[in-house]
Amino acid sequence: MTSPSDLLRAKLNLETARLAWPELERHFARGSLIKVAFGTDLVDTALHVAENNAATIQQWLAEGRITRADVNDAEAWYVRQPMFWAVVVAPWVLVQEILEDLDFE
Repeated sequence: MTSPSDLLRAKLNLETARLAWPELERHFARGSLIKVAFGTDLVDTALHVAENNAATIQQWLAEGRITRADVNDAEAWYVRQPMFWAVVVAPWVLVQEILEDLDFE
């Protein structure tokens, strides 16, 4: 049997999109852009946010696995113009930079 969480996870997965920084700037300006750290599953994070799992969210905030995007992030993204995976869990837009777009040289 499929649980409500399973259905929501599938819905969120279908709603992810690959976006460039210019498409996210307005969300940053509104203060609604949440950065998901590398190695943290974007859809799993979105599920916890959507289900208002405060204990997990607080733990991840304390660990730095999720943070609100700040001015330093925005300035770096403006210069580098990376691509992101993004998903909306209103009022938040959760983003994770796509690694293969980074220059490791």
